[in-house]
Amino acid sequence: MKAVILAGGKGTRLKPYTSVIPKPLVPVGEKAILEILTGRLKKSGVDEIYICLNHFAGIIKAYFGDGSKFGIRIHYSEEDQPLGTVAPIKLIPDLPENFLVMNGDLLTDMDFGELFDYHLHYGAQLTVSTYQRKNKIDFGVIEVDPLKQEATGFREKPEYTFDVSMGVYVMNRQVLQFIPENKPFGFDDLMLTLLEKKQPVKIFPYSGYWLDIGRPDDYEKANEDIDMLERIL
Repeated sequence: MKAVILAGGKGTRLKPYTSVIPKPLVPVGEKAILEILTGRLKKSGVDEIYICLNHFAGIIKAYFGDGSKFGIRIHYSEEDQPLGTVAPIKLIPDLPENFLVMNGDLLTDMDFGELFDYHLHYGAQLTVSTYQRKNKIDFGVIEVDPLKQEATGFREKPEYTFDVSMGVYVMNRQVLQFIPENKPFGFDDLMLTLLEKKQPVKIFPYSGYWLDIGRPDDYEKANEDIDMLERIL
């Protein structure tokens, strides 16, 4: 298995931690986020990684080198301009027929091999890992008939469940045809394009550990979870 890690973002939401170092190198416990993710990929059977870079590219390359000290081969692809969360993949030459793709700022105990086998079993063009998140509304929610401006229902502090993207995918090379050349294009753009063109997108529900380290609260939780993470990762 080969994996592409998207690590070119500025990590703006995680400031001040990302003011002087790139988000993928922010430490959780004694290891960088991306180092933990790389170790998980290796345990799952991935032998080669392509890291897409832009912001602080030199620092990340200096830290990981060719990957030999981590027991995995690492290559780099650098953007000349910010291209979003999907377009950088198209800059990588000679990608295999199917490959893993993921954001470089997440932690999960997922067995990426199981995800990859699931994708191959269904012959999918794109498989998206999803996670159920519950959001509680801290207000009384009133359902309204907009024509009469009258209440039709009421729920006190309701809780809604959503299936969200984990930022972990498996792609077939055919998907690249839907990604424009040298133009910003994100995962949201890709999903909307595939749905518009009636292209099937397979879903891989996951219920284990997953944390997207996008905000200071998420980063604090990762460090609170470090003892557990060291056991499961």
